[in-house]
Amino acid sequence: MPNFKIGAMLDSFRLPTELAIKTAAEMGVSGLQMYSTYGEHSPDNMNESKIRELKAMMDAHGLVFSALCGDLGKGFGNKDLNPELIEKSKRILDLAKKLGTDIVTTHIGVVPSDPECERYETMRSACLELSRYADSIDSHFAIETGPETSETLAKFLDTLDSTGVAVNLDPANLVMVTGDDPVNAVYNLKRYIVHTHAKDGVMLTRGDPEMIYGVIPMPEGMKNISYYDEVPLGEGSVQFHDYLKALEDIGYCGFLTIERECGENPVCDIDNAVQFLKKTMREI
Repeated sequence: MPNFKIGAMLDSFRLPTELAIKTAAEMGVSGLQMYSTYGEHSPDNMNESKIRELKAMMDAHGLVFSALCGDLGKGFGNKDLNPELIEKSKRILDLAKKLGTDIVTTHIGVVPSDPECERYETMRSACLELSRYADSIDSHFAIETGPETSETLAKFLDTLDSTGVAVNLDPANLVMVTGDDPVNAVYNLKRYIVHTHAKDGVMLTRGDPEMIYGVIPMPEGMKNISYYDEVPLGEGSVQFHDYLKALEDIGYCGFLTIERECGENPVCDIDNAVQFLKKTMREI
């Protein structure tokens, strides 16, 4: 059986922090990922006392942080905004280290398929700086897959000559937005995968990822179109048996972190996802 660890997004429980931690532990997960961009768990609001308190809660329930989420919601395609976003990202990585994890996941925007595109170089410059900082403290900024194909992302990462900027592989984003195959993505990105999200979904209408992710404006006539639907694990287009087998094949032994961004009963959905992952792992 694969040596994966099962985790969950703390925020997906939609419960107060201490209750979410307790609930996760009762489900049998090993770790949690937490949003640390704004609000109570951002670097600005997490002093040393609060860090100790949060770590004590996690320790009391035998949990670790699989990663922090450092997605600031803007990406790195605007060179005028990047200096502030880069500094905020570094502070989130510092907080992650204090909480015992070396991984911060983030969206960087949509990587253009054309390296000659001006935005490509803007994003590459930001990622170079982030990669140097992550390398200096033995950590990773992990780009979440989805806005572009795994082939495009792999070529972009190869230009950085570093794994300081790495990959958080989200198979649902690939099938929902680009129609990319998560199994191929595992092999294309195998050098860079340091964390994964366990999420499922279906593409409803093929659209332009740059519009879907807000890089360019969505025309008024297209705003009411449903492009994708996130669904419980095992009910979407991700072939989890083949996907997990590919992760095992490349030697990945990190977290499968359950992320549930919608649904009326997230606690039930997360618990079902834990059982689904354990069952699938036993079948490999």
